[in-house]
Parts: sequence; structure tokens; C-alpha cells
Amino acid sequence: MELTYYADFAVRLVNTEEPLRGKDTLTSVEAVRALFGEAQHVARRASEGDVTRLRGVRGRLRAVFTAAAAGDEVRAVDLLNALLLEYPASPQISGHDYLDEHGRPRWHLHLADHPSSATAGYAAIACMGLAFQLTGLGVDRLGVCQALPCQNVYIDTSTNRSKRYCSDRCATRANVAAYRARKRRERQEREPSGRTDDQAQRASSTSR
Repeated sequence: MELTYYADFAVRLVNTEEPLRGKDTLTSVEAVRALFGEAQHVARRASEGDVTRLRGVRGRLRAVFTAAAAGDEVRAVDLLNALLLEYPASPQISGHDYLDEHGRPRWHLHLADHPSSATAGYAAIACMGLAFQLTGLGVDRLGVCQALPCQNVYIDTSTNRSKRYCSDRCATRANVAAYRARKRRERQEREPSGRTDDQAQRASSTSR
């Protein structure tokens, strides 16, 4: 696995909660294990205590994204550095399952999995992956969906740094809402007194 892949662990964890909707899917050991995806050998260590511990990591990772989205790069980096110190990763060079056309390994960095708990393993992977993306793409690539009440987080990998929403669904919903709001403003500007154009014309004709 490459480090860019690991950044998705951070996004996946943060998005288990929808604060403005009062929803939280991180409520059981099974939910913890599901977060790991293919890394099930680490997930097997999961216990009830990891539910609470991962929720704590989740809140701190959301704060990283929130600070970045607000333009506070220093705070975002400081928050992530604190997590990296608390949950250190063990990078190793690996070539397994990645062979070139000549049968030689395609060497890449891999995070070794020997944590003391499922939380420690997950947090180390998530924070290292996020740090790799942050330093490679820029702090401003970490975002929070602008389609309220969503608030899911994302990493913007677009070429023109234009991403504002976590998904096409949220982008469509936001565009429709913006269109309706614009139409309402236009109607209000045409009808400052609350009367329709026909009513205003009839009133003008009567006064003559």
C-alpha cells in the first residue's frame, strides 16, 4: 500500500460522524473493524475500548480538517503533529504484491502493523497518510463539505484546487439550493412592495 492510500483512513474515520445531523456510526466493535478495510489483521485486535478511543481520535482529526478549511494552516499542522507524536508509525520499504514487467519488486513505503491496540494502529496509519498528503499537496487541500448540514471531510486532489463538496450528490444539492435562493432574490428585487408586476402596473394605471 502507498501512503496516499493511508490518508483515506483519516477521512473514513472522521466521516463516521455527522455532527449537525446527530448521526454516529462508530458505535460497536464491528464498526471499528469495518473501518480497516483490507487491513483486517490489525482489526482483529479491536475491542469495546477502541470505540471510545477512536472517537477521541476522530474529534482531533476533524479539528485538523476544520482548521485547514478555515485557512489556519499553522493550527492544522500543530494538531496533526500532536497526533503523530502520540501515535507514531513505523514506515518500512516493501515490494510485496507489486512487481514490474520484469518480475522485480516495485519498492514503496509501507506502514508496519505492530501496534499495541487497534486504535493505535488505525491512528498511526491515518495520521501518517494525512501528513503525507498535507505536505505533498498543501494544507488547503483538506476541506469540509460546504453543503450543510453534511460537514463530511475530504482531501482535494483536483488539478485546479476547486473541490468544495465531499461528493457529487452534495455538489448537486448545493447548486440546486443556490439556484433557488438566487431566484427568490430576483423575485424580491422585482417586487419590493410585495406586489406582483401585474398588480404594480394596474395600480400605476389607476393613479393616472
